[in-house]
Amino acid sequence: DKATDPSVPEENWECIQRFCDQVNADIEGPLLALRLLAHKIQSPQETEALHALTVLETCVNNCGERFHNEIAKFRFLNELIKVLSPKYYGTWSSEKVKSRVTEVIFSWTVWFPQEVKIRDAYQMLKKQGIVKEDPKVPEDKILPPPSPRSQNSIFDTDEEKSKLLARLLKSNHAEDLQAANRLIKSMIKEEQEKSAKVSRRANTISEVSENVTRMDELLENYKRQELSQSDQETLQTLFQRCEKLRPLLFRLASETVDDDEALGK
Repeated sequence: DKATDPSVPEENWECIQRFCDQVNADIEGPLLALRLLAHKIQSPQETEALHALTVLETCVNNCGERFHNEIAKFRFLNELIKVLSPKYYGTWSSEKVKSRVTEVIFSWTVWFPQEVKIRDAYQMLKKQGIVKEDPKVPEDKILPPPSPRSQNSIFDTDEEKSKLLARLLKSNHAEDLQAANRLIKSMIKEEQEKSAKVSRRANTISEVSENVTRMDELLENYKRQELSQSDQETLQTLFQRCEKLRPLLFRLASETVDDDEALGK
């Protein structure tokens, strides 16, 4: 609600960033976030809908593969299409909101060419005449990195790339701006991969912790010979799952040698 508050004309980046952090922290985060965002994007209040679209785009930049998988499902794409379709909210949605939704879907066809459903949804909009022509997104239009960023963002930690980016952005030459745009895209992709890796690690550690705690409880009962047949089967299942998770933990540990806190966990 704070991140999309229509009474505030400017984006509340602190709340938007906290929203993204929550999406990454919760295993159901992407699914729940998109339900909430769909409702806000369909708001009759233009400012609220536009803020929600900014939150959506920031999540795409910050929340990695699990979020991308959810936006590429018809379940969510249909909610965006309702904003454009005259059968649903298209008759009263503002032109600004409809234009932005069109740009978002079109940009995803470029950024995620492997997602067939996104392409199909966009082609359907064109076929029905709801989208008359592709939005014009010129190469020299700078796509700003999500702001604000976490302190360990690649935009802050990779000093060489950050300096190069700053130099390119100050230039008045179109080819330098195009190079800056490409660099931002590659850095955002790297950031997304990093974020997805952190999310996978957190989810795995959480699952291991839950399984081990449950195993400990069952083993205590087993020592006292108080274990039913179904509990014995549960114990066996937990053991097999832990066996599979063990090599994954070793691999995650080897990938986090440069991060003392993560390695500690």
